[in-house]
Amino acid sequence: MEIKSTLQRTTLTVKDCVRIDGGHYSLKLSNVGGTKSIPITVKVLDRPGPPEGPLKITGVTAEKCYLAWAPPLHDGGSSISHYIIEKRETSRLSWTVVASDVQALNHKVTKLLPGNEYIFRVMAVNKFGIGEPLESEPVVACNPYKPPGPPSVPEVSAITKDSMIVTWGRPVDNGGAEIEGYILEKRDKDGIRWTKCHKKRLTDLRFRVTGLTDGHFYEFRVSAENAAGVGESSEPSIFYRACDALYPPGPPSNPKVTDTSRSSVSLAWNKPIYDGGAPIKGYVVEVKEATADEWITCTPPTGLQGKQFTVTKLKENNEYNFRICAINSEGVGEPAIIPGTVIAADKIEPPEIELDADLRKVVTVRASGTLRLFVTIKGRPEPEVKWEKAEGTISDRAQIEVTSSYTMLVIDNVNRFDSGRYNLTLENNSGKKSAFVNVRVLDSPSAPVNLTVREIKRDSVALAWEPPLIDGGAKITNYIIEKRESTRKAYATRYEFHVIAKNAAGLFSEPSESTGPVTVKDDVDAPRIMMDVKFRDVVVVKAGEVLKINADIAGRPSPVISWTKDGKEIEEKARVEIVSTDHTTAITVKDCIRRDSGQYVLTLQNVAGTRSLAVNCKVLDRPGPSAGPLEITGLTAEKCHLSWGPPQENGGTRNEYIFRVMGVNKYGVGEALESYAVKALDPFTVPNPPKSLEITSVTKDSMTLCWARPDSDGGNEIAGYIIERREKNSLRWIRVNKKPVYDLRVKSLGLREGCEYEYRVYAENAAGLSLPSDTSPLIRAEDPVFIPSPPSKPKILDSTRSNITIGWTKPLFDGGAPVTGYTVEYKKTDETDWSIAIQNLRGTEYTVIGLTSGSEYVFRVRSINKVGASDPSDVSEPQVAKEREEEPAFDIDSEMRKTLIVKAGESFTMTVPFRGKPVPNVMWNKPETDLRTRASIDSSDYCTSLTIEKATRNDSGKYALTLQNVLSTATLTLVVKVLDSPGPPSNIAVKDVTKESAVLSWDVPENDGGAPVKNYYIEKREASKKAWVTITNNCHRLSYKVTSLQEGAVYYFRVSGENEFGVGVPTETKEGNVDYFFRVCTENQAGLSDPKELLLPITIDMKGFPHNTVYIRAGSNLKVEIPISGKPLPKMTLSRDGVPLKATMRFNTETTAESIIINLKESMFCNYIIFCDSSGLKVRIVSYNQCLNPSL
Repeated sequence: MEIKSTLQRTTLTVKDCVRIDGGHYSLKLSNVGGTKSIPITVKVLDRPGPPEGPLKITGVTAEKCYLAWAPPLHDGGSSISHYIIEKRETSRLSWTVVASDVQALNHKVTKLLPGNEYIFRVMAVNKFGIGEPLESEPVVACNPYKPPGPPSVPEVSAITKDSMIVTWGRPVDNGGAEIEGYILEKRDKDGIRWTKCHKKRLTDLRFRVTGLTDGHFYEFRVSAENAAGVGESSEPSIFYRACDALYPPGPPSNPKVTDTSRSSVSLAWNKPIYDGGAPIKGYVVEVKEATADEWITCTPPTGLQGKQFTVTKLKENNEYNFRICAINSEGVGEPAIIPGTVIAADKIEPPEIELDADLRKVVTVRASGTLRLFVTIKGRPEPEVKWEKAEGTISDRAQIEVTSSYTMLVIDNVNRFDSGRYNLTLENNSGKKSAFVNVRVLDSPSAPVNLTVREIKRDSVALAWEPPLIDGGAKITNYIIEKRESTRKAYATRYEFHVIAKNAAGLFSEPSESTGPVTVKDDVDAPRIMMDVKFRDVVVVKAGEVLKINADIAGRPSPVISWTKDGKEIEEKARVEIVSTDHTTAITVKDCIRRDSGQYVLTLQNVAGTRSLAVNCKVLDRPGPSAGPLEITGLTAEKCHLSWGPPQENGGTRNEYIFRVMGVNKYGVGEALESYAVKALDPFTVPNPPKSLEITSVTKDSMTLCWARPDSDGGNEIAGYIIERREKNSLRWIRVNKKPVYDLRVKSLGLREGCEYEYRVYAENAAGLSLPSDTSPLIRAEDPVFIPSPPSKPKILDSTRSNITIGWTKPLFDGGAPVTGYTVEYKKTDETDWSIAIQNLRGTEYTVIGLTSGSEYVFRVRSINKVGASDPSDVSEPQVAKEREEEPAFDIDSEMRKTLIVKAGESFTMTVPFRGKPVPNVMWNKPETDLRTRASIDSSDYCTSLTIEKATRNDSGKYALTLQNVLSTATLTLVVKVLDSPGPPSNIAVKDVTKESAVLSWDVPENDGGAPVKNYYIEKREASKKAWVTITNNCHRLSYKVTSLQEGAVYYFRVSGENEFGVGVPTETKEGNVDYFFRVCTENQAGLSDPKELLLPITIDMKGFPHNTVYIRAGSNLKVEIPISGKPLPKMTLSRDGVPLKATMRFNTETTAESIIINLKESMFCNYIIFCDSSGLKVRIVSYNQCLNPSL
């Protein structure tokens, strides 16, 4: 810098200007006359200087931070266009550009590497270039918080066999950041791996763990998660066993005394209604004398398995009390006490007869069946039993069985004479009792009698008869009349008739006696032909003469006349003339020639029939030419062989032939050499008839025939055989084979079952057919019948102390006739003789009764058809007569195992048949449902059913059915899906709340109602109102932003899902803390800076706070405590109608670190508004009281 001054001017020279040379210069002149100053502004155009420091770094986390700076003091003579930000890791020398076009004085730096140390620098840019940088202090990229500490040790409640509810407490240390969720893990006592219990993030402090295995032990641990990650796991819980809660069983139901004697009392009871959740292991029976206080156990310590027991060794005529308790794994349950006292004394009962409802009606038995009358009897002492028949004596075939509890009368192969009234009489010292049973044997009725012909007409016959003498035990319902044509002629037909009776049992009688032939005539006459006797022989006419055939005819109406020759109708020509009248007809052939030979047939026909008569005629004439061709074979120099056919017209006589031979050379034909006349005769004749015709095999539609060759074949080889058959009532023989057969046997097919046939056979050679063989006897077309094969080996189906039930399958071969019944035989294994249990049994299962308890028996069965009984079957496996034990099992098919789909509101029933001996206990179970109150359960010894009325979505799920007896346990799981609207969505939450909007989020419903949720309904309600307002009914996501909210208002929200079956149950937001988040932004000409957020929200606990307008009587007192938190602690101010309030005797506030308490005395109409002042921000809180002076 150089200054030069003269008297008239001054000069300031600055060489090599830089930006710091710019600024405000002042030239000051002064003398005695005064002072004068001239300001001069100099602007040096250069790159800008460094931004004004320091470079502030705030909001540092593991991945981001915020930078802030001030503009440069020297802008280089041009406005700052933008800033360039660079970063460098302290371990490196190179700089990396973070942002190259930053317009503001702050910037958010992202994508930092956690744990690295960075230095940042900022450079200003104008149109002349990039200025000098402003560097920051080194800073490490790390979060200001850490993972949370461990939650409290988990605790378990609501334990079932497949689920538990686990709860825990929040961590003492949240690591400086809000807990975002929890991770719950479980471990099986038998395993080593920890497994996660949930798929979605847990935000609650409790969770229901499902899918556990019944009887297994589990421990749980939980860890918390915040923005820094997952924290340390809690200490594991103790082991908990997955099982349903068990209790001692309830009292047995329906206890009663079944019998008494002088030294014993028999008791019976049913299983408890409530088994305590565990199978009943047995029962304890206790007794005490009525005057004693101490109960004595009569059963073993482990309990009695059955549900009946006889207490013995009692004192005669003493009074006793009894009680029964059930036992399960939890111990002995409550007792069921037999009411009153029981005296040990012999029971005296008069005889009683218990007739079944079927025995009170008429007992109907078909003939040849078995009559079985089973009657239950009672009486003490055991009564004497006597069976009698009211009309006559009981059949010798009757078998009577008597026990202390029943008597049975059995008569096999009953007939109509076993019908009647059977009287049963019981008698003992206490009295006498009688009853009767009416028996009707349904047999076929006898034949109707006295069949006579009352009237005969040309188209009808009137018959009369009397009913059968015996109706077969059932009313005659109708008659069947059958006829048979004995003779049929053109003008009359002869019939025979008989009658068959049918009764109400569907049985038919034998036919009555026949009426004999009955001739039915009409007023028509069949045609008749009367000819001269000479026409019966062959009529011989010489060639050239006249042939005339005439006949007398008759018939009513007049018949139609036709003449035929050799099957062709004769046409009148010059030589042929036919003349007919009503009574005569004649044919005349003039100048006969050999072609006029043949059979002439005269046919008459009217409505009464047809009549034909044939006349054979022979015309004597020269024969016609031999049939050609004339064949020459075997030609040699000296001989040849000639052959030809006989002439078609032989001239009326047997043909003779003359032969002549002429030699021929080139000069002509020589003289002939003639032979003598010879006749053309075969050197053989027709064979003799076949012999020894037999029918060897017969079925219902075929017969096989065999025969022997004829004694003589006629000199020519037998070419084949022709077989004919005829039905018994037919006149016509029918050919069996179309072509001759060469074997000596043939099978005749196409027969009608039940018809009788006879056969004859012809032999055939070159000369023609033989005479027929002797006719075979009549044979009926029916399948051959034999005794059937034995049934299969009997199987033991069930057994009791005195009965054993067996079953078998029908024989493989029924002998050609239906199996009509079975005979069951049995014996003890140490015996040799077999006893018959029943004969002609229709079914393939039978219970043999009256066996000796504890004895071992074997069984065999015979099948019966109309021929007789088969050989016995294989002997069954030995079986002791005792109560049979069988493991419980389900008798269901694959369809039953499929998912049962039910519409909501409908009822459904699941019926499951089962088996097991002893009868198993039946238990239905469904997780989280008490089926004893929700469902109707009905169980018998062989079946159980569960019915639910008006099904809802909560009835969907798995139903477990358990059967248990002393042998084993069986479990069946049935799945039910109820098609209903969905259940409530879960985990509804409100977040991102602003002054006019809020974001709702939720999870899908746990129960979708059997169909996918297709959209959601969202509704809102102001706290001061009761009506819900629909926000949207078409939300397809699991979150929704609610807008257009009123600032300061309190809202409730609810969400409901919709599927194809309708809109489901809604879930509502809960009352709770209302969190408010605040942030600060600065603004200049370039725009808004990035916001600065408070680390923690200002929270107002709204629980229990009166959101709605509060009405109180004027002059009353009001006290409100509002919990408040925030960092820094907010400053509280209150105003009334816009005017700040000061503490007075009537109004004052108390402020603590956690809440503000407002006390208002002698209230008046006003609006109170609370303000929170934190970091210079005033916020209006949606919470106010309005005090009104109501008018009455």
